[in-house]
Formats: sequence, structure tokens, C-alpha cells
Amino acid sequence: ARTPRAASTYELDRAVLELAPHRDASDMLNVAPGMFVARAEGDAVAPRIFLRGFDAEHGQDIAFSAAGVPINQPSHLHGQGYADLGFVIPEVVRSVRVTEGVYDPRQGDFATAGSIDFDLGVTRRGVHASAAYGMFHTFRGLALWAPAGEREETFVAVSYRRTDGFGAGREGQSGGLLGQAVWGDDRTRFRLLATVHAVRAGVGGALRRDDVNAGRVDFYGLYPVPAAHGQSALAICSLTAGSVELRGERVSFGELMVFGGWTGFRYQANFTGYTETSSYDPDWRGRGDIVEQMDSAFQVGARARYRTERLEPHAWLSGFVEVGVEGRVDLREQDQNLLQAPLNQTWDQRVDASVQGVDVGAYLDADLRLGDHVRLRGGARAAALFYSVDDRLGNFIPRFRRESYILGFRRSAAGVAVGPRASLEWTPVRELTLSVAYGEGYRSPQARQLQDGESAPYAKVWSGDVGARVRLGERDELTASVSGFVTALSRDIAFDPSEGRLEPLGPSPRVGAAAQLRVQPWSFLTGQVSVTYVHATLAAPPIPTLEEPFPPYQPGQLLPYVAPFVLRADLGVRERLFDLDGVPLRGRLGAGVSLLSSRPLPYGERSEPVGLLDASAGLEWHGVELSADVYNATNTRYAAVEYAYASDWQDPTFTNQPGGVTSRLPSRHFAAGQPLTVMVQLAVAFP
Repeated sequence: ARTPRAASTYELDRAVLELAPHRDASDMLNVAPGMFVARAEGDAVAPRIFLRGFDAEHGQDIAFSAAGVPINQPSHLHGQGYADLGFVIPEVVRSVRVTEGVYDPRQGDFATAGSIDFDLGVTRRGVHASAAYGMFHTFRGLALWAPAGEREETFVAVSYRRTDGFGAGREGQSGGLLGQAVWGDDRTRFRLLATVHAVRAGVGGALRRDDVNAGRVDFYGLYPVPAAHGQSALAICSLTAGSVELRGERVSFGELMVFGGWTGFRYQANFTGYTETSSYDPDWRGRGDIVEQMDSAFQVGARARYRTERLEPHAWLSGFVEVGVEGRVDLREQDQNLLQAPLNQTWDQRVDASVQGVDVGAYLDADLRLGDHVRLRGGARAAALFYSVDDRLGNFIPRFRRESYILGFRRSAAGVAVGPRASLEWTPVRELTLSVAYGEGYRSPQARQLQDGESAPYAKVWSGDVGARVRLGERDELTASVSGFVTALSRDIAFDPSEGRLEPLGPSPRVGAAAQLRVQPWSFLTGQVSVTYVHATLAAPPIPTLEEPFPPYQPGQLLPYVAPFVLRADLGVRERLFDLDGVPLRGRLGAGVSLLSSRPLPYGERSEPVGLLDASAGLEWHGVELSADVYNATNTRYAAVEYAYASDWQDPTFTNQPGGVTSRLPSRHFAAGQPLTVMVQLAVAFP
């Protein structure tokens, strides 16, 4: 079931993941071809992720899972498909499976660009403890227990981190527990997963480039006005999952999984300064654009699948069939307000809503071998969505100058998505596999954007892939893959800084190619390099609204925020140096480079390219390791993300300008990326 469906499927094992340092689990994803991960809003907000031509924001276009348990949150207020990976402790990640494209019927909601699964396990058994300290008074502690004699998937890990942050308003603390137990025999296996995680951190916010260039604000600073301070976020999550696996004769297999959890999210950020006007009274303005978002949700779901015994109707034809069903329920409460600093008092309400969602899906998959060299796989997936939305604010109907009626409204909607998936592989010789694949995926809509009785409009994606995989050597000392892909998305969405959330963008096609090379000529040396090119455009403009009668996007223009070129290279050496007191002294060196080309922005602007170098070194003796991790080793000043929109950071209480709004012309803004950071770690392992 884990064999790739196309040349654009990548298995990132520990040998590759450990070549360069990674601060957290999301940072590990930078190793995958065509992927770039940016933390633009602090440690408590899910990272922004780009994958082969998709600006997936906080997860809208990538189906994330850990040990098979889905992570994405439908209809989250801060972003559709919001996927916070903070609870995944990097030391317990055994491998990461990155499936780019949607060619497997098992891929469900949000798998428009692809899907990513974190395989959790600890190869080195025993007790592990580590403490790291570095720049900006950053501390991280870890305690890990992987009982000897148990399966690799069995472990318990606890982590804690605190930092003053690399700039103003970026301090934070986080802590979490993640445990997994797997037991049973070869025929029946049980799995239990549980996690609790919490993080509170500052949000650095966005700065105008012209203000930074003129010296009015520091590159890593904040504006000296009340509305720029107090930006922060808090995220809490708990998740529990249990499953039973039944293994029968001739590769037959059955699984039943149930999962449930609760998430809480509170976010305060200001992107535009002093431009907003009250929804109640147009005379209320200039009180500060601090957007407060609160989202809490309870989720419960289940998954079941069964794979038949191997069928052999003919000597030249064999295979099996798998069927699966999935379902989940999400109960979500949401609020969005504008706050006035410094007391953070609510001066305008934007959202007060409850969302109830049910997602039911089923798939059929066939895996057939035609002779010794051809493999045909494919099937179909269908999903049905049901929503109930209670918008307690709704529309504002003015009657007098300072009086309005607030009319809440309730609505329900439902929709269905069906899509085929198929792939064909030809392996003329062991060293070469040629493949072609096609699939149709979907992304569920943001529930609050639906009308009563509307057929819930899934965003559909049509994806095609043709490629080749090569492996050379008895131990696969060299592996390589190259693929060309075409995708078309029916409904794209992009971040709106003025509202702090995603808004409709329009349909968007993509054409591109990706290549990856991995080498391990000797046991002590491992390297990999990948490059991805994509041409992403907008096929049609978004529908005009009263707030945006003239959208900044036009047909044929390059899709905003998407980098045409993404390059990643990693190289590492790990070897026994000599014996000290009869015990081997082992050393390691590693580095990783990420290059991101200039990206188009709204209103004809372009971002600066990004180039980052991370490196690490360590010595291990008798279960004790001393290591150093260096992030952004060249101390490059770069923007984690860049935007183009209108803002005004002149506090109207200190100026003679009514409302404080001096211009509605869009300007380039950015959120600063992490500067040079050095961390020193001492780790101890006991059998």
C-alpha cells in the first residue's frame, strides 16, 4: 500500500531528514522536492507551506496526517484545512511520506497539491534526554522513552521550549506530550496514539518595505504605535486515536481506526495599521486594525478498510481489491473582532458563528499486475459533505446615523464530490520504472461562505503526471526521479491581510516539472538534491464584491505568492572517528540549502528571492552527544512571506489626519524570517 503511485512520490527516511538540522516537524518538510515552509506568524500559528505551484497557506491544499490520523481542520477561521504540526516531536518521526499530486483513492479532503504522512517511531531504543540552549535565550528540553524489546512504534516523548524571539514581540513558550503504543502478534495488531500540546507566542506582524528602507522601523522590529503591540497567538490541541489491524492470508488486510480531539486557537495580529472602519457606523475608524480570531472545535471520526486476498485469475494477471470508508464530525465555534489597544477592547464585531460539519467518504481501489513488468492501479473516491451554520451577526442594516439592527441568519448546505484515480507503471528492467498517472481530487469549502440550500461547491483539481524512477547499485546507492505534471484547480483562494483570512481567488492551472537525485556511495556519506519548476497562472478573476469591486487579479497573470523555482540540497557525513577508552567516538557533519526564486505579488509587485543555509555538527561517545545546530548560517535578511496591500501606520490620536488614513495605494509588506541562530545541545542516551 505504500509503494508510490507516480514518480512524484517521495519517502524521506531518517538518513535524509538528519542531514541538516530541523527545528520542528514542519521544518523537515523543506527536504521534499518543490516544498518551502515559512514561519511568518510565530510559533503558535501553523506554518505557511508551498508545494509545487500551490500556496497551501496553513494546509488548505495538502492532506496532512500523523500515523494515519488526519490533522487538517475543515472550516477553521484562520484558514481552510488549517494544519498545526506543532504536536509532532521531530525526534519520533521515523519517516515522512510526501505524495505530490492526487493519484491514490486513499487521498481525501485537501489533497489538491498532495498529501503528507508522518510515520512515527523510534529506531534507537532506550531512554533519551537532551537539553539545548542558544541565541535569543532559547531553550529546548526533551525526554524520550522507547522501551527496549518493544516495537519501534512504541514510545513516549515530552518536550518544552521557550525563547525571547529573534525580534520584537516574538517571545514564546510551548510544551507537549506525544505517546504511541503498538502491541499484538503478526495476525492482530493494536495501536494507541495520544498527544497534548500547547503554545503561546508573539506575532511579529508585517512591516512596509518603504518604512524599513527609510529607517522608520527596524527590519525585526514593530511600529511604535499601540496597535502594533500585543500581537500574539495561543494554540492548544489534544488528540487520541486507536486502531486495530487484522492481517490475513495472502496479503489480505483489515483496519478499523477511531479518533477524536479538541483544538483551541486565539490569534491577535495587525497587518494594516489604522485603516478599518466599523461595520456598525462608518464614522468609527482609526481605532486600530488588530484582528482577533478565536476558533475552538471538537472532532471525532472513524476509518475502516479491507483488502482482499491476492487474486490470480490468470497466470499473467494477479492483484487485489481494497475498499474503505471514512467519516468525521466537526463542531466548531468562531469569533472575529477588531480590538483597540492597549487594553484590547472590542470595538467592532465581524464574526460570531457556530459550524457543524459532517464528512463521509468511500473509495474503491484495485492493484493489478499484468505479467512481470506492468502494474495498473486505480479506482475512485466519493465524498459527501453536510453543513449547518449559525451566523449570529450576519448582515448589518443601518437605520439611523448610529443605530443598526443586527440580523443573524442560519443555513445548511450539502455537496458531493466524485473523482477517479489511476496509474500505470512499466518496469522493463529492475533499474528503471516509467509511470503515468491521472487523478481528480477535491477541497471542501469554507462553511461560512455557503448559502442556504447551496450545493456545497468543492474545489476540484485535475492532476496528471508522467515520469521515471531510476535506482542503481545493489543497495540502491543512487536513486533518481523526474516527472512532469499538469494540474488545474477550479477554485483557488489567497490570504487577505485586511481580514486575516483566506478569500476566493478563482480557477488556476499549473504546468511544471520536478527532479530529485539521492546518492549514498558509501555508508558514511549521504546526499540529495531536488529542483522544481512550475508555471502557475490565474484562469479567471475572482467574483467582484462590494468590498473589492475591482479585484487585483486578472486572467493570465502569474499566481500570487507562488515561486517558479524551488531548489533543495542536503549533504551529510556520519562516521566512526577513533576509539576512546575502548569506546568508538563518532562524528557527523551536515548541511542543507534552500533556494526560492522571486515570487509574483498582487498589484504587479514581486518578492525578493530567498537563499538559506543550515548546518550542524556533533560528536558522540558512550551514549553522550554534544552538537551544534546553525540556522541561516549566512545571516541573510529575508522575508518569510511578502504581501502587497494598502496600510497606514500613523496613529490618528497623534496626528491631525482624520481617521489616520493617508493613502489607499498598495505597498509591499513582509514578515521577517529567522536570522542567524546557533543552538548547542547535550544529549544522553541509556539502553
